[in-house]
Amino acid sequence: MRILVVAPSWIGDAVISHALVLRLKELDPSAAIDVLAPPWALPVYRRMPGVAKAIALPFGHGDVKLGERRRFARSLEPYERAIVLPNSWKSALIPWHAGIAVRTGYRGEMRYGLLNDLRTLDEEALPRLVERYAALAQPAGEALRQPVPVPRLAVEPGEAAATLARLGLDRSRPAAAFAPGAEYGPAKRWPARHFAALAGRLAERGWQVWLLGSGKDAEAAREIRALAGEACVDLAGRTSLDDAIVLLASAQRVVTNDSGLMHVAAALDRPTAALFGSSSPAFTPPLSGKARVISLALSCSPCFQRTCPLGHTDCLVKLEPSRVLEALEVEPLPLPRVQPAR
Repeated sequence: MRILVVAPSWIGDAVISHALVLRLKELDPSAAIDVLAPPWALPVYRRMPGVAKAIALPFGHGDVKLGERRRFARSLEPYERAIVLPNSWKSALIPWHAGIAVRTGYRGEMRYGLLNDLRTLDEEALPRLVERYAALAQPAGEALRQPVPVPRLAVEPGEAAATLARLGLDRSRPAAAFAPGAEYGPAKRWPARHFAALAGRLAERGWQVWLLGSGKDAEAAREIRALAGEACVDLAGRTSLDDAIVLLASAQRVVTNDSGLMHVAAALDRPTAALFGSSSPAFTPPLSGKARVISLALSCSPCFQRTCPLGHTDCLVKLEPSRVLEALEVEPLPLPRVQPAR
């Protein structure tokens, strides 16, 4: 069977959707699974075991372009089934125009007819996003099979050495990768001064720190670099998502806000400190036994707001760097041996 998965737009959700791909392969190991995704998410899907082809969706977030969508849909290879992960009606148009026989997805905005295997989401039975995605692989009405597959990304041998050399990074010392961004808003971002203080503590122990993120995170990274000095290498906005995936795979520790790169680090199974403020790990936790969720669990959180409605963001401001350092379990590196003077 040839299956087309229409992917979500967020990087974190894209990573989590690997559970669907893996469940589809469990049910039919011979299935050929292609993914239709926004261009920025393609590096994630190209590194997913089980994905045959990652296809770029040539439409922006707000684009309707009905005629162009119809022409694009009819240019696709034939598929027997489509699974639509976003809840918008636009996301269901392409499988419908492509004439795919079985079109699966949850009830969303005006999708009757566009989807013909329309599911009603039971939020209590499926509290986590990874479960909701995996359930769409199974027949309608069937209880979710346990355990749910764990998302994973693959980095080829040799990629790390080539990427570190190209970026001029030190391979002689262990590295901690920091992801200080969170596109949703400032209520999900640990303060720059805390990242800088943690970087200093790691540098004292002989570690190097890489600041990762897109151009949108460059301002936060610059602030951390200004506070931490030589303890950090600022790579935000200087690397592609492909580079960031390789660097996260190469890091011995990762410190990250609740963001797309948190889910990438989890899918790479890196030891990670995942910092939660306004959001909750109940719905989209990092899916790795090596990830530690750190949250103060204040009475006002999670509020799920982009900015703190109380104006103080105590859920992250009061999360001290010492607590994160303890969770990382980083030991000081042994001092170099000094030969006695003769």
